[in-house]
Amino acid sequence: MAEQRLVTRTQFPASAESLKPRLKKAPEFPILEKQNWLIHLHYIRKDYEACKDVIKEQLQETQGLCEYAIYVQALIFRLEGNIQESLELFQTCAVLSPQSADNLKQVARSLFLLGKHKAATEVYNEAAKLNQKDWEICHNLGVCYIYLKQLDKAQDQLHNALHLNRHDLTYIMLGKIHLLEGDLDKAIEIYKKAVEFSPENTELLTTLGLLYLQLGIYQKAFEHLGNALTYDPTNYKAILAAGSMMQTHGDFDVALTKYRVVACAVPESPPLWNNIGMCFFGKKKYVAAISCLKRANYLAPFDWKILYNLGLVHLTMQQYASAFHFLSAAINFQPKMGELYMLLAVALTNLEDTENARRAYTEAVRLDKCNPLVNLNYAVLLYNQGEERGALAQYQEMEKKVNLLKDSSSLEFDPEMVEMAQKLGAALQVGEALVWTKPVKDPKSKQRTTSTSKAASFQQPLGSNQALGQAMSSAAAYRKLPSGAGGTSQLTRPPSLPLEPEPTVEAQPTEASAQIREK
Repeated sequence: MAEQRLVTRTQFPASAESLKPRLKKAPEFPILEKQNWLIHLHYIRKDYEACKDVIKEQLQETQGLCEYAIYVQALIFRLEGNIQESLELFQTCAVLSPQSADNLKQVARSLFLLGKHKAATEVYNEAAKLNQKDWEICHNLGVCYIYLKQLDKAQDQLHNALHLNRHDLTYIMLGKIHLLEGDLDKAIEIYKKAVEFSPENTELLTTLGLLYLQLGIYQKAFEHLGNALTYDPTNYKAILAAGSMMQTHGDFDVALTKYRVVACAVPESPPLWNNIGMCFFGKKKYVAAISCLKRANYLAPFDWKILYNLGLVHLTMQQYASAFHFLSAAINFQPKMGELYMLLAVALTNLEDTENARRAYTEAVRLDKCNPLVNLNYAVLLYNQGEERGALAQYQEMEKKVNLLKDSSSLEFDPEMVEMAQKLGAALQVGEALVWTKPVKDPKSKQRTTSTSKAASFQQPLGSNQALGQAMSSAAAYRKLPSGAGGTSQLTRPPSLPLEPEPTVEAQPTEASAQIREK
């Protein structure tokens, strides 16, 4: 009994922990962002199928409430061309996170791609209220306003974008607005500032060189095109422009060498084959010229300049029915160009359709106020028809135009034109050299000018600057992609890049010189 009492006394008291009730394990709630890192990883690796599988699993677990998964799914839809589906998903993201400017930017971008420019501007304006210092929103608003033909608002937004952050693409779009307005001087100033900001951007250098080429400032054009080729020797736009300059000055073989390089890069370029064809025309290889021009016409059937050149080559080969066909087609696309009507009248005269030829000459005289060749050819036709009084009136009108050209610029007149005018003047008994002087070669200029335009820059033969309009309308946007940082809960979203539309900018190219005479 004593032993039992001893044992009872020696028992240790129960621990405090054993007296406390055991706590239950906390329930596991789903974490919405737990697989965002994996979605991001697959997306940046462009493994879209695996990315969509993870997104599907994530959305099932979160009952469709994971914003990042929906966001990336919308980006993938847009890459696959499902713009409407991507728009709906981005709108869902905007509902889940209404204070996110990024979601609104993506909604606006999808609207823009669907052609709903007005709706896109409204969404971009809402995004601007959330983030007033985002240059991308201002830039994209400017692009949308360009499509809405509201160029003043577009300029304001693009200037705001440049104030927030200078970017090459913004300069490009601002320059295109000035080109759409026909203000080459302002466009050049914008591109000069862009080149100062980004001196190694070959697209900016090429565009600036092409603008100088259009204005006939060959030294600066050659300088900027040369700089572009220094940074990128394979830049086909700069090579094509350089070849057109050589072609303009009669170096057909060197130009063809340049075009051979371009043909490897862009074998389906209409301006390329147009220029090659007119190089052969300059070398008097007319069959080869027609073959190349036919290929250019196949690639760009609505380009009136190519049709113009085809008509001219067929006139040279005395294929008047074919010339009439191509010149008529060119007039349908460019009905305000007097020289086309003159060439059409020459073809009609040789087809013995005098009545329609006179109508064409009348229209040419009405439209063209500067080209003396129009009046000369018309005067020859009237003289051959026995209407000396009408021929004399056209001859006198031609003299006025020649005097204006002599006073305004140092032009060289085509010797054939001078000879024809002197013969006609003698036949009309108004003197053989009332206004004509023998052409004098200018040692500072190798450019051969003719009498079919009011300025030498408009008389570069062979349509060589066809490259200008093409290069201006297809100038690729230059951009730098910001790098994304990975994480689990707050991943850097793929950026909503600035819009990069290409509004068609029709630069004024030079056409083939019309040296066809009435006989």
